[in-house]
Amino acid sequence: MSYRYATERTDHSALASGQVLRSAPGFPGFPVRLASELLQRAMVHLGHERARLWDPCCGSGYLVTVLGLLHRDLLVHVRASDVDPDAVAIAARNLELLTAEGLAERERELRRSALDFGRVAYVERAEAARDLAAGLAVTGGDLPHESAVADVFALAEPVDADLVVTDVPYGEMTRWEGDIPQDPVHGLLSSMGRVLPERSVVVLTARTRRVQLPEGVRALERVKVGNRSAVLVRARDLTGI
Repeated sequence: MSYRYATERTDHSALASGQVLRSAPGFPGFPVRLASELLQRAMVHLGHERARLWDPCCGSGYLVTVLGLLHRDLLVHVRASDVDPDAVAIAARNLELLTAEGLAERERELRRSALDFGRVAYVERAEAARDLAAGLAVTGGDLPHESAVADVFALAEPVDADLVVTDVPYGEMTRWEGDIPQDPVHGLLSSMGRVLPERSVVVLTARTRRVQLPEGVRALERVKVGNRSAVLVRARDLTGI
């Protein structure tokens, strides 16, 4: 099995935060091409044709919604969770864009805004929502999804996910919340080791030169692009850290 990493200069302007996807102050987006590449790299390590995706620090749900729209053919389910109920409320609305009806409603909403405010930009966004719906239909149709309020450091029940892709808080627009351990990244990885199937792959990204792993945890792969670093690890290697 192989995947062609998304390094081509495809126009992803429709996926910019605040265009079709909903945004709010304090909830940043994520580089689309990097998100796509990280998912494809993780799929190679996973060895599955299709996967269940989870973001346990989802914020507005931007990252997993973008991945669902870009890679509907690789995903069978998307889960988003966060300790902040306001964030999860936005994420739930963005995840609805992984369905034909959700995108149709977003198109109608944007066309109403175009009439109310007389701005061509809203018409362009509405047409982008229509195009995303057409693409979703071609690549597999509605993508099942769920969202939940959950403290990533206090997870106890198993989570049926093959892939975790999450961008951790970096102290500017975003910050850690919940029962925060002394080393939040260590605590997040430990939690993943408790609740994920052993063969799951965890992709952790951060605005740092290098994501530091707990002693004894081997990186499957590391990626550095601009001011973001990412590390891919196997869930079974996180057990007991």
